Amino acid sequence: MDRTFTRRSFLAFATTLATACAGRRRFDGESQPGAAPSSPTPGTEAVTVALDWYPWSNHTGLLLARERGHFRAEALDVRLEVPANPEDVLKLVATGRNTFGMSYQTDVLLARAEGIPVVSIAALVQHPLNSVMALERSGIRRPRDLVGKKVGYPGLPSDEALLATMLETDGGRLEDVTLVNVGFELVRSLLSGQVDAVIGAYWVHESILIEQQGETPVILRVEQWGVPDFYELVLVTSEERVRERADLVQRFVRAMVRGYQDARADLAAAVDLLVREYPETNRALEEEGIRRLAPLWTDNVPIFGWQEEQRWTDYAAWLQQRKLLSGEVDARAAFTNRFVESARER
Repeated sequence: MDRTFTRRSFLAFATTLATACAGRRRFDGESQPGAAPSSPTPGTEAVTVALDWYPWSNHTGLLLARERGHFRAEALDVRLEVPANPEDVLKLVATGRNTFGMSYQTDVLLARAEGIPVVSIAALVQHPLNSVMALERSGIRRPRDLVGKKVGYPGLPSDEALLATMLETDGGRLEDVTLVNVGFELVRSLLSGQVDAVIGAYWVHESILIEQQGETPVILRVEQWGVPDFYELVLVTSEERVRERADLVQRFVRAMVRGYQDARADLAAAVDLLVREYPETNRALEEEGIRRLAPLWTDNVPIFGWQEEQRWTDYAAWLQQRKLLSGEVDARAAFTNRFVESARER
């Protein structure tokens, strides 16, 4: 599968390599994807979750579900893992190596187009986090202000497509800007003046890093400039597990929803737990980051995890229009609300 569209997976891979010697505390077997899992607590069933990135605010619902016994109440022993190569999350889930995984709406559609049988069972973030970011002193306020400017990006085709759509919506063209491949040095390249703006930056993360350097970021959210609204992060499992182990999936989702409800209700406790389990966490960043992120967990939906059919079909059509997705894909079959709906009914 062409994984060039996954921004966070590349960051996760780099971070995993850089922090391997630091010894993250609760990732049993994270550096050895093929390692046999440890025995679950008696009376519980072992479950593994492949994460999308190193531990951050968006994982606090899982941490709280484990800390407060929600998983244990469902007879589950849950382990969180960062695979040695996070680009493989969907394949690990499809083959059963991991029970669940955190991934991206884009990647789920690309995987299904290639016959990889994964399905989204919950939307973890209801809107895109990717954005165009500039500094306030640049004078950039809208996409057409980028005409004639240098825009840094990680070299991913998906970012080019996002930027093209934003420019076209505001009367410009991708050809009107100079794209500069800065890898994932997005903040550094912007602060140093190497580029005038960047795309590929998460407005709940990189914007805070910029603020911590005494600058004010200008944020252009992609869905506000022509890109169909989409789910930045989703929880996935295999079609086989949905079919054969619906009870297990339901128990996990029920506990997970309770964990994210707890995190939403007490952001400080969520960050405290994140820092306690992973002391290398940038507390100041995550305290502000979760404040910006948490509203997106349940924005305009009846329960955490809810997904809309039109959001899937519109986004799949956009991917096809931009030639990022080839072949016929039934976007309606790529997700299910079955488990979050049942969690709401309990």
